[in-house]
Parts: sequence; structure tokens; C-alpha cells
Amino acid sequence: MVLNDKSTGKPNSKRHGPRSGSERQRPELEAKPGLDARMAASRILAAVIDRKTSLDGMLDAEHGNPAFTALNDADRSLVRAILQTALRHLPRIELILKELLDSPLPEGARALHHLLIVAAAQMLYLDIPDHSAVDLAVEQANRDPRNRRFAKLVNAILRRIGREKQALLEYVSDVPCMPDWFLDRLIDIYGEDHALAIAAAQLEPVTIDLTVKSDPETWAKTLGGRVLPTGTVRLDPFKGTITALEGFEAGEWWVQDTAASIPAQLFGSLDGKRVADLCAAPGGKTAQLVLAGATVTAIEQSQSRLRRLAANLERLKFQAETRCINLLEIEDEEGFDAILLDAPCSSTGTTRRHPDVLWTKDSADIAKLATLQERLLRHAITLLKKGGRIVFSNCSIDPIEGEMLIDKVLADHPDLRIVPVEPANWRGLEEAITPRGEFRTTPAMLADKGGLDGFYACVIAKT
Repeated sequence: MVLNDKSTGKPNSKRHGPRSGSERQRPELEAKPGLDARMAASRILAAVIDRKTSLDGMLDAEHGNPAFTALNDADRSLVRAILQTALRHLPRIELILKELLDSPLPEGARALHHLLIVAAAQMLYLDIPDHSAVDLAVEQANRDPRNRRFAKLVNAILRRIGREKQALLEYVSDVPCMPDWFLDRLIDIYGEDHALAIAAAQLEPVTIDLTVKSDPETWAKTLGGRVLPTGTVRLDPFKGTITALEGFEAGEWWVQDTAASIPAQLFGSLDGKRVADLCAAPGGKTAQLVLAGATVTAIEQSQSRLRRLAANLERLKFQAETRCINLLEIEDEEGFDAILLDAPCSSTGTTRRHPDVLWTKDSADIAKLATLQERLLRHAITLLKKGGRIVFSNCSIDPIEGEMLIDKVLADHPDLRIVPVEPANWRGLEEAITPRGEFRTTPAMLADKGGLDGFYACVIAKT
């Protein structure tokens, strides 16, 4: 078995993502249990990798990819698991396939490439019997006119993976599961050690975090969790149905990653203050602001997302004014005492939960989103009263969407200043506070407690 790069004798970390392809099932053939799920996974994987399509939308139960919505609940869960796993470990899977193939796949054989990735993900990283993954992959190849001639190759490659699984996993264990361009960017920003820790963190199991209305210690005891430095109650490991947990129906808590809970806490006291939550859905931060005593106006430009927010607030027994409007068209003569702008971003801090982000975004997307965020922040400033505060935040870990953006805006506004976050108020998260008092979390932080999403937050005062 040849497992080394031909020139260096070391694993080759250069990776090439899939391009395009689809599968067609001959209608005269009888259905085979589990086959439709694998075919759906291959199609959706192709859409993510080749066409840069967001995974969340395609896995929507009502409006998602037709191949997905046609499945039963069990098969939908399987497809989610396969895709999350395949995307999370994609560079390692592709390197293994590359080393096991005697020669590269033919140009344009993208459907075959995706089929192999889906099967290999099951065999290498999921608790699915090898014989089942191999059998269904071969059947899938036979039913696709483009791949039928490669059915024996599929069988040979996957059986070899089954026989040599441990050696293959060991071989790729040091390969970072990120695109080269993004890993290089992280190394430039954070240094190699921290960048590699971020890459490793996205492979860790995702936790369930809850923001509670009161008494986190009691709720942690009740639900079998623990309290984090943010006051979040973390349930890990968690298997079950969130809605069945005590306190859900009564509206005593809501699901919110611990990093996402930080920005709304940076205002301090909000009693009696008029606060705008821009980009408010799904409503976790709106709920925090209401809980802090504010009179909240929640603003969203998506009607469907606003309906989701309203439903969440109703369960929590919270009230807030809601507006459906383009954020750049908001006018308010009275002005707000405080504004939370959790801006749309590249979401590169959330790859633990959304591994498709790494394969659907690139540096041009990050720059484009930073430009949008800057426009939104500049407009939000016009809605703020003198003496008021804005908390600007997002779930990107690139300073282009954080520190560098703030520098540009402050340079044009001598009436604005950063209000430094005090590390003493955030025991256990001191490393997340920058020298000038911004919050900058990364997925590598709180590693001993299960990690957290990458987030940026900055408090700005208008003098």
C-alpha cells in the first residue's frame, strides 16, 4: 500500500474539492433499503462542494432538496450524519481516496467522486457496517449510467478501506480538516499552534448550550449539565429530544451557544432603556435583552425568520416589538439607547456545527460580507442616541469582519469610542479579550469544557 507523497514521503495536505455531478436511478429497478438515503447524500454533497450551496437550506424538512424531503425521518437523520461527517473530515477522506487509486479518476467523474466520499465517510467515521456501505455504494454505481463501468473499482477501493481502516486513519490523523486557503489565513492571524487547534476543535462533538432565565446552577443540576463562565448551562454529552427536557414548555430556557450569548451581556444594565436588536432572528439575543429589562424592538428583513422569532418569544413568554424591514432602510426619529448589531457574516466561527461553511465560502465572500457589515454598522450609528452604546458582533473568526472593520468606522467617527470589556468580569475567558477590550473567541478556547463557537464582539459608545 502506497501511503506517502511521491516526492516528500509525507502525507500531502494539498486538497482539491469536488466539482459537479448527479445520479439517476433507473425507475424499473426495485428500491433497496438505504439506497435512496445514500443517493440523496451524494447529490447534496455535490451541491455543497461543486455549487457552493448552503447545507442548512437543503436539509430543511419542508423546503429542502427534493431527494432529502422525499425520505422518511430515519433516513433524513442518516443523511444529515453522513453529510456532516463527510464535510467535517473531507480533506482526510479525499487524501485516502487519492492514495488508494492507482490513477486519478477521469476528468468529469464528479458523481463517482462524491459516491466514494459518502461511502468512505460511513466506513471511516460512522458506526455503519462496512458491508452495508460497500454494498449500497456498488449498487448506487451500477444504477448510474455514468458510474456503472466503475462499479468494480468502487467495490475494490471500499473493501480496501475496510481492511486497512486503522492504518489509513493513522496516516491522515495529522491532516488539518480545512481548505488550504483558510488554514493559511488562520496561521497568518493566530499563529500556527492556535490555527491548528482551531482546525482540531471542529472535529470535536458539538455541545448543547442553554441560556436560562435565572438560577443556572439549579438548572444545571436539574438537567445534568454544568455552568460555564458565561452563565450558560452546557449539556454534554446529550442524546435525546430538546423539547422533552424539563423547562422547555414552560419557557425557562432556550438553546444558544455560549459564545453567542456574550454580546447581549456586554451592555450592562438595560432597565428602562429602549434597545434595537438588528438581524434579530431566531431571537436568542432578543430574549436576553428583554430579560435584562429593556424595551426591545426586534428587526429582521425576512418575514419567515421574523415569524420564527415571534414563536420563540411566545414560548418564553417575552414581548418585543417586531419590524420586518431592510436594515439599511430603518429610520427612527426618537433614537435608541442601545443597539445590538449581530451582523450577517461568513460564519467561519461556527464550523463545528456547520462544516459546509468551509467549502461554500472563500476569501472573496469574506471581503464582500465585511463590506455589507460596515454599511450596516454605519447606518446603525445614525439610529443611536448620544450617550448610547452599540454592540457590534458576528460569528466570524477573521479580523476583516471584526477588528479591521471597527478600525475603519472609528477612523471616520471621532464621536465614537470603544468601551473596553473588563477581563475581571469574565473569569475563565480572559484569553478571549483583546488588548483594547474587544471579545474574540475561537473554537479552540474552553477546550477542556467542550469548546465554543468563534465570535467577535465590540462595545462602542457615542459621545
